[in-house]
Amino acid sequence: MSVNKEDDRRKVTTHRLQEMKERAEKISMLTAYDYSMAGIIDEAGMDAILVGDSASNVMAGNVTTLPMTIDQMIYHGASVMKAVKRALVVVDMPFGTCSGNSKKSLEYAIRIMKETGADTLKIEGGEEIIEDIKKIIGAGIPVMGHLGLMPQSINKYGTYTVRAKEKDEAEKLVRDALLLEEAGCYAITLEKIPSKLANEITKKLTIPTIGIGAGPHTDGQVLVMHDMLGINKGFSPKFLRRYADLHSAIKEATQKYIADVKGSDFPNEEKEAY
Repeated sequence: MSVNKEDDRRKVTTHRLQEMKERAEKISMLTAYDYSMAGIIDEAGMDAILVGDSASNVMAGNVTTLPMTIDQMIYHGASVMKAVKRALVVVDMPFGTCSGNSKKSLEYAIRIMKETGADTLKIEGGEEIIEDIKKIIGAGIPVMGHLGLMPQSINKYGTYTVRAKEKDEAEKLVRDALLLEEAGCYAITLEKIPSKLANEITKKLTIPTIGIGAGPHTDGQVLVMHDMLGINKGFSPKFLRRYADLHSAIKEATQKYIADVKGSDFPNEEKEAY
């Protein structure tokens, strides 16, 4: 059963996320990368679905998100859009598609929107790419910002530890958040920053914040589906809460199938044979 009210089946839009912030209703967000899982998540009542470049890690087996191409993001985005009826669908702009050339960034953004049918895009970065973001929003494309730990910049950081613990970085993050709001972003993801800082930013902004490893004070939360469902057991950050152990369930089911095939119990003449 959906966690949403029976009379609240309207399509989720950026405007609805703003309404949710204003009435202090938390926003639920989860990643999805394919038709089948996106359909289940949408049916469950998820407010927003992120087609993240985290597909690079959990779907393609890469160490970082950097190898993800625009063609791959379009493939995953289009697959998700075919299944979703209610949730707001957000597609990540992959590494290198929004990096200081506003004309080129807009071309990439338009292509993703056209070929996926997605509702909005998510872009990592602040002041350094603010003109790119303004150009994209000016063309009528809604943008969710992304600050704090930015996985596309991992080679610059050299570590996935919490960001903005020092005063200078924290102050810049606040400035960037205000710049993104001023530029027209409808929401901002805050990843792996101190809870106190996330709370400060959330109170300063009129637009919603979505946290991942940023404490309980953001307007919503997002997790990677494979982590939340326990499909991926090799990633266990402090902020993660697992709601299932699908790794074990799938492995056990697969082993049972192997045993049945090896033991000539599947297919069974009485049950499965024509």
